[in-house]
Amino acid sequence: MTTLTTSKFNRMIKNAGSFDPATHPVDMKTVASIILGGGEGSRLYPLTLTSAKPAVNFGGKYRIIDVPISNSINANCYKTFILTQFLSSSLHQHIFQTYLQNPLAANKIEILTAEQKPAQKDWFQGTADAVRQNIDYLLEHPIEYFLILSGDQLYNIDFTKMVAFAKRTDADLVIASLPVNAQDASRMGIMKVNKNDFVTDFHEKPQDKALLQSLRCPSEILEKVGIPSSSKRLYLGSMGIYLFKRKALVDLLAKDSREDFGKHLIPTKLQTGKVAAFLYDGYWEDIGTIETFYKANLAMTESNSPFSLHDEARPIFSYRYDLPPAKFYINTQIQRAIICEGSIIEADEINHSILGPRTVIEKGCIIRDTYIMGNDYYHSTIKDHHRMPCRPKIGENCIIRQTIIDRNVCIGKGVQLVNKDKLTHYNGDNIFIRDGIIIVPKGATIPDGFIL
Repeated sequence: MTTLTTSKFNRMIKNAGSFDPATHPVDMKTVASIILGGGEGSRLYPLTLTSAKPAVNFGGKYRIIDVPISNSINANCYKTFILTQFLSSSLHQHIFQTYLQNPLAANKIEILTAEQKPAQKDWFQGTADAVRQNIDYLLEHPIEYFLILSGDQLYNIDFTKMVAFAKRTDADLVIASLPVNAQDASRMGIMKVNKNDFVTDFHEKPQDKALLQSLRCPSEILEKVGIPSSSKRLYLGSMGIYLFKRKALVDLLAKDSREDFGKHLIPTKLQTGKVAAFLYDGYWEDIGTIETFYKANLAMTESNSPFSLHDEARPIFSYRYDLPPAKFYINTQIQRAIICEGSIIEADEINHSILGPRTVIEKGCIIRDTYIMGNDYYHSTIKDHHRMPCRPKIGENCIIRQTIIDRNVCIGKGVQLVNKDKLTHYNGDNIFIRDGIIIVPKGATIPDGFIL
């Protein structure tokens, strides 16, 4: 079993909680991150048929959970707690293999699963309830600030700047905020702030035009992150990233017994304490739907990708595959592609696509605008098992466009996945369409000659 043991990873884990003023503006030894990894992920169905949303693959070789964990490591957080519940087996396995087998990381990262207690028989009912049910254990640690993170977002934020902002403003709660346009504002929690960055009003997904107009952000606030007054991004949307003072979090969870931070507890906190907005203008994406997941992944194949996987200063860590380099048998035409280790390719064309580890594509295939997540093995050791094909691969002479293919899928010869009828929604036998994107779920078999 392989673990991630690069010197960069070991060095950053070893230094977690240490304070170097030359590289970090604040001491992070009293800051812990709490990653909410227990969501059902129904909008990402069928990718979440067998695993929690944070365990879904992205970018070829990563899992979504790697993003908040890596951001926490890069910020030198003293501790990272991962709260899990729904279909958590594959998520636990990934965290264990990637992080917890490293002796330096094992003391910095903890998994807290939903469990029944003598006085608490219910599972986690929401984001705030998940933290509330674990608060006694969290308070055993000498933590001054709790950084609450979603397990299903893509970003690369320097959390040390957010903590420095919290200490400078002496806010009880800091909400990471992103300038957005009116269309995006109607789908997010929107804040109104004053000139000192304190939040004076908050509305979840405002639909009324007059209300939305009243929430416009002053130009002098937007200019702090380089956004001109002529921009259409005139609203501050909550990114679902919260930094609480220890006492403020405890008091809020006791005062408001409802389940969700964004819908319930944040408006309550506005009435009882100092809430500030930390402005961020980098890349951020909420992986909430098949369409956003698909677009966010394929954007990584572009030369000007907004989410970089090649930033050595702020790397995204993941499981280390001890696999040989990708191999190409013929003169495959390749454009704008990410091709992971262990792949064996005979395709005619791969364009604007991602191929995960151990992807096998036979001759005559054309792959365009597609994310293939790869495979966990080349040959099954249980050859007669009805749910496990002998060799997951894409057979000869297939045409695949605008498709997401999950792990360990066997696609026969002459298959065409092109959405010939331009469907936006479809439920078939081991194949689906969501938002016009074809999806083949994990472990599926598509027979020879199949056309969709």
